[in-house]
Amino acid sequence: MDLYEHQARQLFAEHGISVPDAEVVEDPKAARAAAERLGGRVVVKAQVKVGGRGKAGGVVLAANPAATEITARQILGMNIKGHTVHALMIAQPVDIQAEFYVSYVLDRAAGRFLAIASAEGGMAIEEVAARRPEAVARIPVDPAEGVTDGKAAEIAAAAGLPARAAAVLRRLWEVVVREDALLVEVNPLVRTSGGELVALDGKVTVDDNARFRQARWGGGDSTDPQAADPIEVAARAKGLNYVKLDGEVGVIGNGAGLVMSTLDVVAGCGARPANFLDIGGGASARVMADGLSVILADPAVRSVLVNVFGGITACDAVAEGIVQALDSVRLTKPMVVRLDGNAAAEGRAILASRAHPLVEQATTMDGAARQAAALAR
Repeated sequence: MDLYEHQARQLFAEHGISVPDAEVVEDPKAARAAAERLGGRVVVKAQVKVGGRGKAGGVVLAANPAATEITARQILGMNIKGHTVHALMIAQPVDIQAEFYVSYVLDRAAGRFLAIASAEGGMAIEEVAARRPEAVARIPVDPAEGVTDGKAAEIAAAAGLPARAAAVLRRLWEVVVREDALLVEVNPLVRTSGGELVALDGKVTVDDNARFRQARWGGGDSTDPQAADPIEVAARAKGLNYVKLDGEVGVIGNGAGLVMSTLDVVAGCGARPANFLDIGGGASARVMADGLSVILADPAVRSVLVNVFGGITACDAVAEGIVQALDSVRLTKPMVVRLDGNAAAEGRAILASRAHPLVEQATTMDGAARQAAALAR
């Protein structure tokens, strides 16, 4: 469960981390009034649960209340990476002397958290990490031990942060623990001309399994209709395990591990997966039809890759499901199907007899990914 920036900043303030004064508004006139209360010159920030707002024009410095109202009209309703802006944060500007990056993220494979920090924060942190990885410190954090004074000092020193940043690192760890967070990020953490360390922007992801303890952010089974991707909402309504990605090859598989491997192979073929869709152990006609309808609803999809390994559910049953699904869903993009495992030969024969003009078959995952990537071009 991702939080909005203003919610993350609220958490930071509750845990003793300095943040600029700000107000959240939903219309231009309210934005103007907020700017008047905050001193006139403000930063207008789109509130969407996605990165890259600054480069997309969703973060703008407004010189006065009138300019704030005009800017608010321009940003409200803007589409940023598929997310529509419904709210703005109007914040006091800060005189920035230096920008830093600090975060904690759960490292599932290692069973611990990872502190990531750099003395070079801001919008270009991804470029810094790619060009000069030595400029980004990565320090393991044992959840049982947590971030002690010594660990905080170690992280700050490794990243080249001011010694005073250790106090911020300790408080950010409190956010991780008390708020059931999987990710806590401040980018940038700035040093002002007065020497104060201030969190200008924040990102917090709360563990979905802790929704019942974090009801103030929308606990239980609730979702944020303004932040949710419409395709993900449709998939959720159909009971599908679907995550939208920024690619052009739609992917359907049975089993999370197989789907993850398929995403990697597609990327290795020079294409980008458009989604993660795990149909689990069953591949009935209804499940396949639901999966295809969701994937085809994504305008970015140029080809579809179905990668199924037959186990408890045999491949001939999967093939029957695909054939029946093609009778109820109008296939508008080329589709590559790879069936392997239990009754794979029978399944391939069923698909061959259907002879759909947009359906191709492959016998290996690598071959299927290459075909799907080529068709997406």
